[in-house]
Amino acid sequence: MAEEGRVIIDGSFGEGGGQILRTAVALSVVSGKPTQVVNIRAGRSIPGLRPQHLSAIRTLAELFSAHTEGLHLGSRSIYFSPRKQARTTLDLDIGTAGSITLLLQAVIPSVSLTGGEASVQLSGGTDVRGGPTMDYMRHVMFTAYERLGISVEVEVVRRGYYPKGGGIVKALVRPRRETPPFQAVGRAPVPTVSILSVCGKLPRSVAERQATECEGYLSSRQLQLASVEARVEDAISPGTSIVAFAGGETSLIGGDSIGERGKPAEVVGREAAERFFEEHRSGAPIDSHLADMIVPILACTPGESRFHTSKITGHLRTNLHVASLFTSCQYETRDSPEGGIEIAIHGQRPS
Repeated sequence: MAEEGRVIIDGSFGEGGGQILRTAVALSVVSGKPTQVVNIRAGRSIPGLRPQHLSAIRTLAELFSAHTEGLHLGSRSIYFSPRKQARTTLDLDIGTAGSITLLLQAVIPSVSLTGGEASVQLSGGTDVRGGPTMDYMRHVMFTAYERLGISVEVEVVRRGYYPKGGGIVKALVRPRRETPPFQAVGRAPVPTVSILSVCGKLPRSVAERQATECEGYLSSRQLQLASVEARVEDAISPGTSIVAFAGGETSLIGGDSIGERGKPAEVVGREAAERFFEEHRSGAPIDSHLADMIVPILACTPGESRFHTSKITGHLRTNLHVASLFTSCQYETRDSPEGGIEIAIHGQRPS
């Protein structure tokens, strides 16, 4: 017999990866509804829970005294039933280069949307494959969060790169402020772009070469640069990252890239520039990666929020679907006359 209020999620839906797990568990906390996720990563080459997913679920379970079942490597089904926030501080080592930014995507809404506050220190990867770079998160995602009433103070103590990780990030999450529905529609004006290029355990010239290539590409396409910065930061193993971003009232878009062994700095810089420019030329004020990140928050914002993004990704479809199951929000998608896609979300305050 099904437990009353339990939300059952098919983990193979949409992108069918870790995103559906993180969103389901975070919204379980916010809504107070227990959840069961089945068919976890069913279509992947290695199905079931991986270490990165276990870290996120266990972190929220510890913060919110959740009863859990099925939390082991390779598990195809988990059960998660949260209670009230039990801890306001947490020090967690994700292990090797597990993504700190993906874990923060689950922790921040869970704490802030339930009216809580938490100080967390996370150790792992700050700029690794499979997740946004730390600087994309700080300059694009956190800017969006602030507009949505969520304040986060973050300090990058040390960078963490693949394969050793070892990065350290401290974050202070505050309760959400009341905000009106979010509106970001229509064609965005040409943005002013900032570039931040970082390396660790490498000569500064590597970060400078990344920045120079990125700047040259964007300047050749008539984009105005507000700032270009290249710097070296503390790390326990060599690595690099770069982000080009426009974070303001009219545009919240970014393009990032990370370095890898054998990948020239110029290629890293050009990748970030191309990713930024692809989002910019769509005319949308919200980039396609940020779009899925803000959906759970808009689902919990009373009234109708609307935003225009460049395209519908698997992650966006997934988060719209999962958010509707937990919050009973309604959503609509349509082609925008300006190009790209317009999303309308009729959100509800969590009960």
